[in-house]
Amino acid sequence: MQTAHELFLHELGDMLDAEKKLVEALSTQAQESSRPELQKAFQSHQAQTEKQIQRLEQVFESLEEQAKEAECKGVKGLIEEHDTFKQEEEPSEDLLDVFNVGAAIKVERYEISAYEGLIRLAQQMGHRKAVQLLNQNLKEEQQTAKKMEAFSKKLKPEQLGMEEQEESGRRGARGESSRRRGRRAA
Repeated sequence: MQTAHELFLHELGDMLDAEKKLVEALSTQAQESSRPELQKAFQSHQAQTEKQIQRLEQVFESLEEQAKEAECKGVKGLIEEHDTFKQEEEPSEDLLDVFNVGAAIKVERYEISAYEGLIRLAQQMGHRKAVQLLNQNLKEEQQTAKKMEAFSKKLKPEQLGMEEQEESGRRGARGESSRRRGRRAA
């Protein structure tokens, strides 16, 4: 790779692959959601992602280039993280919702960074149509990130697991004070 144009095409192909992988991942997350509003949000983002794929293909067309995917290892890794968590941890429904919202935020931030880099390159090379299409995708990713961040503030797991720690903390404090009393008596 020797030119900015080649880098741009590579990064564009990387995002095309990422968005295609995410269409499937979003479908999975929608099916896993125990809350109807979260399920609807993942389904809505899936439809939005399909439109983003079309825009990426339009960017290739505007450059008179063949749309060519380059494996996006970043998104592949985030999807693998989800699959491993679900398989190894066997989370309850509510915890899977919390995890999936967190995973969606990670993905959105990754995509936002990638689109910002693509837009910068497109601007430097004078690809106005590409900038316009990529900006549309970027704005949608930013809106989705805000929605997912709002969900993350609303979601509260049923079992916080703090009861055991609080109980053992109280027992520890009682034990400590009785040890102090024992030392004073001695």
